[in-house]
Amino acid sequence: MNKPITCIVAEDEQIFRDALIKLLAQQWPELEVLAACEDGAEALEAIAEHQPAIAFLDIRMPGLSGMDVAAATASVSPATQVVFVTAYNQYAVDAFEKGAIDYLLKPIEPKRLANTIERLKTRLSNNTSDPSALAALVEKLSQVLPPRAVIDPMVWLTASTGKESKLIMVEDVLYFQSDSKYTTVVTAEGEALLRTPLRDLIHKLDSNQFKQIHRATIVNMKTVDAIVRDESGRGTIKLKGRPETLTVSLTYMSLFRNM
Repeated sequence: MNKPITCIVAEDEQIFRDALIKLLAQQWPELEVLAACEDGAEALEAIAEHQPAIAFLDIRMPGLSGMDVAAATASVSPATQVVFVTAYNQYAVDAFEKGAIDYLLKPIEPKRLANTIERLKTRLSNNTSDPSALAALVEKLSQVLPPRAVIDPMVWLTASTGKESKLIMVEDVLYFQSDSKYTTVVTAEGEALLRTPLRDLIHKLDSNQFKQIHRATIVNMKTVDAIVRDESGRGTIKLKGRPETLTVSLTYMSLFRNM
C-alpha cells in the first residue's frame, strides 16, 4: 500500500483557506490535508509534527509570516515541498521565475492549481527537494515584497492579580506563558493572569521585540541574556538578572539560527 501524500494549509483568512482545501479535494482527492492552520506559529508546529510532503503557505500572516515558516521548514522538515500563496502578482512572477518553488495567486484559479499539482507530483516522484533554493527565494521575497502594514502594537494590558486588575506596560513584560485556560504575564514585580490565549496575543505585540519560542511561551527579546543550545538542537534562554530559564522548542530554534 502506497504511503498517502500529505499536506498542511496555512492561511489566516478562512474564506481563502476553505476555498483552497475545497479545490485540492476536487483536483487531488488522494491528497490528505493534515492541518488547516490560521497563523504561522500553528503552521510551523504542524509542519514539525507531521512532516508533510507539501505545505501551502500564505506569504502574509499575522505573527510568523509564510516566509518565516518557510525559512524554518528547511530545518524542521527539509523534505517538505513549499507552495507560497500570494496576492502580490507583479512581485511573485519575478521572484518565482526560475520555478524552483511554486506559488499560487489569490484568488486561486483551478487551472493554475492543476499545473502546480502536476509539478508537485513530479517533484515528489523524483524526491526533489532543495532547501537552499527555498532559502534563496525567501531572501529575495523579503527584498521585493512590500513591507507589512504597520499596526500600532499594544502598549499596555490589564491583567488580574487575585481579586484586583492591574495595568501593566507591555515593555515591562519579561515573558508570557500559557496553559490551557490562562496566560501568565511575568514582570520584574511578579505575575498576573490574562484570559487572552497566546495565539491572539502574539498578533498584538511588537514582532521585533516579542518572539514566540515555544507553543506556550513568548519572550521579550530585550530581556534575553543568552541562548544555549544542547546536543539535540533544543535551546534554553537565560534572562538578564533572573534565575529562571525558558525552553526554546526544537521547532522554534530554527528562527534563532543567526543568534
